[in-house]
Formats: sequence, C-alpha cells, structure tokens
Amino acid sequence: MNTVKPGYVRPLDLRNGRVDLGFGAGGRAMAQLISELFARAFANDYLARGDDGAVLPAPAAGERLVMATDAHVVSPLFFPGGDIGSLSVHGTVNDLAVMGARPLYLAASFILEEGYALAELARIVDSMAAAARAAGVVVVTGDTKVVEQGKGDGVFITTTGVGALPAGRDPGGARARPGDAVLLSGRIGDHGMAIMAQRESLAFDSEIVSDSAALNGLVEALYAAVPAEAVRVLRDPTRGGLATTLNEIATQSGVGMELDEAAIPVSPQVHAACELLGLDPLYVANEGKLVVLCAPEHAEAALAALHAHPLGAEAARIGAATADPQHFVQIRTGFGGRRMVDWLAGEQLPRIC
Repeated sequence: MNTVKPGYVRPLDLRNGRVDLGFGAGGRAMAQLISELFARAFANDYLARGDDGAVLPAPAAGERLVMATDAHVVSPLFFPGGDIGSLSVHGTVNDLAVMGARPLYLAASFILEEGYALAELARIVDSMAAAARAAGVVVVTGDTKVVEQGKGDGVFITTTGVGALPAGRDPGGARARPGDAVLLSGRIGDHGMAIMAQRESLAFDSEIVSDSAALNGLVEALYAAVPAEAVRVLRDPTRGGLATTLNEIATQSGVGMELDEAAIPVSPQVHAACELLGLDPLYVANEGKLVVLCAPEHAEAALAALHAHPLGAEAARIGAATADPQHFVQIRTGFGGRRMVDWLAGEQLPRIC
C-alpha cells in the first residue's frame, strides 16, 4: 500500500544522489536543491527572502563601492589545501581586498554537470560557506544551471563580490613611483605546484599545499600600520605568478623593477617540483599571497605589519621600483649577475583557478 502523503517530496539524497537535469529546470527539483543545499549552507537574511536579487544596505558615509567578479574552473576540484568552493570565495575576496576595499557580499553562480555526485557538491558548498564565514562575507544571491553529462567538468563556479572602499584608500597599478619598496607576503608557487603535483601524482618528502586564503585581514593590518597614501599598489599574483604581476604594474606605472632573487621566498618542495617540470617559480600561480608597493619611508612598518599577521609570517622585501623608460623587470641572481624577468608567454599551467 502506498503510504506516501500527497505532495510529499523525498529529501535530497546527499550521500548517494547525483545531479540531474531537473535541478536546473526551474521547477520543484531546483527549488529543493536550493533550499536543502545552497540556502542551508549560506543561510542569511538577504538570501532567505528568495528573490532574484538582494537589497543591500549602503556603505558608510564617504565610502565607495568596489565590485569584482571571477570564474573558477580549477582541475582537480579538490586539492591539498582547498577546493573549488573555498577557492571561489578567496579569489573574489582577494580581488576586492587588493583594491583596498572591505569585502562585504558575494553572489555565486554554479554550473553543474549532470551525474555529478551530490555528496561531492555538498562538500564543495560547505567548504565555500566556511570560507565565506572566515572571510567575513555573506553569499546573498546566486544562480544554478545544469548541463548535460560530458558538456561540463563537474562544477564551475563564478563569484561576484561587492566591497566598501574607505575614504583615503586608492591603491592602483598606475601609482608606483621610482624608489617604492616591493614587498611580498610569503612563499610563491605553492598553489600552482599543489595543483600540478596532484595532477601528475608527484610525491615529495612533504606534501605541497595550496596557499589559497582570503587576504582581506592582511590588507586591513597593513592599512592599520601605515598611512593610506603610502600604499601605492596591492596585487595578488595569481595566474602568471609574481613575474607577470610585476610586469603589469611596471607597465601601468611607467617604472622598472629591480628584484633580489635571494630575497624571494620559495619552498624546497616547490623548487624541486619546478625543476622536475621545467618551470620557473616566478611564473607559477598563487592564491593567498600579497604584493605591496609602498613608499620607501614606510617599508619597514609595512613589513612589520605583514609579519605580525599569520598570512604574512614569511613576508620579505624583495626589491624596488626604478626609473626605467623601458619598464623592464630585472632580477639580481645569486651569481651576482642580472637577468630579465619578462611577461609570461602562453599558459604554463592550465585550469589552476
């Protein structure tokens, strides 16, 4: 005898269930996915309204809005130190933070492949929610689409963020001046090499772990220690790595860069992986590192502020901006010579963020 009540909807099977096309069709299945997975994980008053967008309070007087968006297609979806969920939060939070803004809100768009395990999706969503809470942001609106099996790669996530830029802050790639100190918050190459080691099943004495992290707390510590006008440029050296980021800044600002190779922190594991794969750590992606160009008279205070934060414990002063009409980025090598550090040509590591 059928004892199921009329209108009864069986709860999602988050242990053994799979994504099906109905989850993206706009009907009851989609509403169930949203309520039992996304709304549960990201619960807040804005999202609970269930509207097509979120009405948000205005920033404080004198503050401006900053908006950034980022798409995430990393492969594999899970890697040492993170996953596509936490990465999608960190990537957009960091884009806001390096603009000097206080990240406030995120919108999230999910493209799911038919047949993807709901247990894995729940793991990603929970990781994303935890990363948002840790960064002090809330996911206030979103969207979900499902594509046929074989037409996607499990999960793609696009996040759009809104932040508030306090009065007096105006970092930008065009603001570097000759003599400015170049600071780096820690070791480079960890994220890209963690992804590559996972893909290639490379084994080292100790595992390479992604540096994926939200940088807004580190940026706030920096601004608390030095005058806002002394912070010329903030960047997170993601795709293309440190080398490409500094070339971008040099071109935008019309300056050169002179770096000290010995001062740039790189872990032995990343060095070994790069040598094995024929890569240069300067071009390998990071997801939790901060590049700061600041007025030289405030460089020591800025460096001390970075050192005092858990994400900046290995921060270093790695060089300076120079007066160079060619906008070259050069590095002093350990052998006493110099070499050019040019733009990245092509794609060293695809699908790393």
